[in-house]
Amino acid sequence: MNVLRPLLHSLLLVAFCLTVSEAQPKKRIAVARFSDGAAYHGCGVGISDMLATALVKSGKFLVVERKDLEKVLDEQKLGASGIVTAETAPAMGRVLGVDMIVVGSVSELGTKKRDIGGGIAIFDAGVSSKTARAAVDIRLVNTTTGEIIAAETEEGTESTLGVGVRYDDINFNDMSAWNDTDLGKAAREAIDGCVELITDNMSAIPWSGRIIKVNADGTVLVKPGSEGNVTAGMDLDVYQLGEEIKDPDTGLSMGSEETKVASLKVVSDMLNGKACKAKVVSGQGIKSGDVVRLPE
Repeated sequence: MNVLRPLLHSLLLVAFCLTVSEAQPKKRIAVARFSDGAAYHGCGVGISDMLATALVKSGKFLVVERKDLEKVLDEQKLGASGIVTAETAPAMGRVLGVDMIVVGSVSELGTKKRDIGGGIAIFDAGVSSKTARAAVDIRLVNTTTGEIIAAETEEGTESTLGVGVRYDDINFNDMSAWNDTDLGKAAREAIDGCVELITDNMSAIPWSGRIIKVNADGTVLVKPGSEGNVTAGMDLDVYQLGEEIKDPDTGLSMGSEETKVASLKVVSDMLNGKACKAKVVSGQGIKSGDVVRLPE
C-alpha cells in the first residue's frame, strides 16, 4: 500500500493539473481568407476554411466565422479580409474582439505523377504513382500591437498509387469537393502544422474578454461565457483602454494604455454560453466595450 501511495499522489496531481488547464478561458482567433499563390483558383478560401475547422476541432480556441469576419471588416471599412497589415490589425482586433488574426497564402498545391512504366507528367491523371504536395505560408498577427509574432511555411505530402484524379473541374472554394483526395490529405498535413504553430504562439498572448452590457441592477454581461471556458466563480478584472501609443520611428501601434477600473466575479452563464453574468466586487465606471482580463 505504501508503495502505491506515491503513484496515486502523482496521478491525482496530473489529473488536477489537467483540470486546471482545461478550465483556462479560450482565446479568440480569426482566420482571414488565404490568397491563392498556387495552381488552383479558390484554393486559398478552401484551405483557410480547413484551418478554421481544425482550430475549432482542437477545442482550444474560439474561432470567428470567416463570413462574420468579412462582414465586420466591410462594415468598418477596414479592407478586404486578406489585407491584414500592422496598421489595420489593432483596429480589427478591437472591432472583432480577437487576440490573434491568422493570414497566409497557399504557395504550392499540386501533384507530380510518375507513370508505372517510367516517365514523369505533371497535373494529369491515369494509372500512376503520384505525390501530392501542399505548402502554406502563414503569419500570426498580434492584434494588440499589429506585430507579426510568427511566420512559417508549413508543408504536407501524400503519395498514392493507382488511378489519378483530375482537378480541372473541382471547385477549390469548397473543401468538401476535394477533402478526401490526395491534395486534400496533403493540405491537412500542412494545416496540422499550422495548428501546432498557432497553439505554441498563442500561449504568449494574454486572454481577454469584453463587457457587452451594464445592467440596471449593477451586474454586467461579459463575453464569452461557458463556450469560452468562463464559468461561475471565476474572478475577472476590468480595464479601460486609453490613448493608442504609436512607435515614433515606424508609426506602428504599440498598444494602448490600460487602466484597471473594477474587479468582477462570474455568477452565471448566459446566452447559451456566449456570455456570462458577473457581479461587481470592487470599482466603478464600467462601460460596454471595456476589456476583461484574468487577475494577475
